[in-house]
Amino acid sequence: MKNFPELTVMLTHNDRTVENAREIFEQCKNSKAKFWGFKEEPLPLDEMKKLFARMKEFGKTTFLEVVAYSEKEGLDGAKIAAACKCDFLMGTKFFDSINDFCRDNGINYMPFVGKVFDRPSILEGTLEEMLDEARQCLAKGVFGVDLLGYRYTGDASALNKNFVAALNAPVCIAGSVNSFERLKEVKEISPHSFTIGGAFFENKFGGTFAEQIDKVCDFMSE
Repeated sequence: MKNFPELTVMLTHNDRTVENAREIFEQCKNSKAKFWGFKEEPLPLDEMKKLFARMKEFGKTTFLEVVAYSEKEGLDGAKIAAACKCDFLMGTKFFDSINDFCRDNGINYMPFVGKVFDRPSILEGTLEEMLDEARQCLAKGVFGVDLLGYRYTGDASALNKNFVAALNAPVCIAGSVNSFERLKEVKEISPHSFTIGGAFFENKFGGTFAEQIDKVCDFMSE
C-alpha cells in the first residue's frame, strides 16, 4: 500500500497561531487528520500546553513550528516544544544547540532550509544550496527538513518536485498549500507531509473547518 503525504493541520493564519485555536480544535478533533500543530506565537505557554495535551488525548501527533531565524529564538522555541511535550519541532534555522536539545528531549527536529526571512516567511536560494544544507543537517541527525516550497520566490513547483526527488529523507512542504491544484502537485511528488493553516481559515477548500480537513485527507488518500 502506497503511503501518501500526511496533512498537518496548523491552527495558524499569517504564520501566527489564532486566538481561538482551542475552540477550532474542539470542533475538528474527530476529523481525519492525524497531525496537528501551531506556531510559537502569540498564545501564552500555559494555553499552548493545554492545547497540545488535548491533541494528545485524541491521539494526535503534535507539531510546533517556530518562525525564528536566530539561534537564541530557535532554542527558545525548542524549549517551548519540550515544555509542551511536542513530538516535532519544525522551523528555526539549524543550529547544533537546537539539534542537541531536541535529541536530549526526544523531539523530532525538522529545520528550515534555504534563505528564509520575514513573517509570513519567504524562501530564497538555489535547489543545490538547499539540498546541500539539508544533507548537512541530516548528517547531524535531524529527522527531516521543513521546505517552505510555495513561499519560494522562484519556480515553486519545480523546487518542490526536484527537492523531494533528490533528498532521501522526510520533507514537509510547509505553507501556502491553498488549492486543489497544489494538493495534486504535493500528492504527485509525495513528501512526508505538508501543512495547511491559512487556507482553511480562508475557506479555500469549501465547507466548515472540519469538512475542509476531511476533503483534503480524502483527496490525498484517493
